[in-house]
Amino acid sequence: MYRFLLTPRWWGINLFVLLAIPFCVFMGSWQLSRFESRVADHREAGAQAAADRTQAARPLAELLPVDKQTSGDQVTATGRYGKQLLVPGRELDGSTGFYVLTLLRTDGGKALPVVRGWLPGTADPAKAPAPPAGDVTVTGALQASETPGDNGVSARGGLPAGQTAAISAASLVNLVPYDVYDAWVTLNRGDSGMKAVPAAAAADTGLDLKAFQNLGYTGEWFVFAGFVVFMWFRLMRREVEFARDAELGLLPEGEQPAAV
Repeated sequence: MYRFLLTPRWWGINLFVLLAIPFCVFMGSWQLSRFESRVADHREAGAQAAADRTQAARPLAELLPVDKQTSGDQVTATGRYGKQLLVPGRELDGSTGFYVLTLLRTDGGKALPVVRGWLPGTADPAKAPAPPAGDVTVTGALQASETPGDNGVSARGGLPAGQTAAISAASLVNLVPYDVYDAWVTLNRGDSGMKAVPAAAAADTGLDLKAFQNLGYTGEWFVFAGFVVFMWFRLMRREVEFARDAELGLLPEGEQPAAV
């Protein structure tokens, strides 16, 4: 009765099943490993953030370029404040407001974007405190440049003069007449009564949407493997029932049993 499994058609079906199941299991296991890796990165980032808050600040040059290891590290830089910009649409403690971003002109000639603090409400230059004059030394958490559109408001349609959607060298270089470091700093203490902006975790170290997408894909691949097995048993059962009906002469008129 099961001789049909040796027919060319079923050889093809069996080969497909034998290849599809391990492939689905491999892909599911790989997606699960990606999720577990992101969970580990998230835990490591939390521990690193706690350590960063107690470490001694280091000069900016020692921490560039910013990566997963240096993001959030305490940094110190000296210079003079220059152009000031507002970054609208930023949330803090459940409220929407804006960052006050001031460019620090360093001795090297480049400018370091410094988030001096956060204020609630609509971005308004009249609300933003003027930066201190003269030479200043800032201390805060080092951050990587943001990707426009991924963090902050969208710049689609344009923003008013004196505002930027993202804190990134690519965006700021078009707004100021000098070179900008591919990094920025958020002060540990808000300047002039503003709230300090907490340092963000480095990219790809949190339990974000991508992490849960990996977990969802894990389930999908294992479901696919189960579906392949289910369909194989279902087709085999139908073939067995068809063969039994043929033996008993119960086939509908015009139907012939499968060749064996």
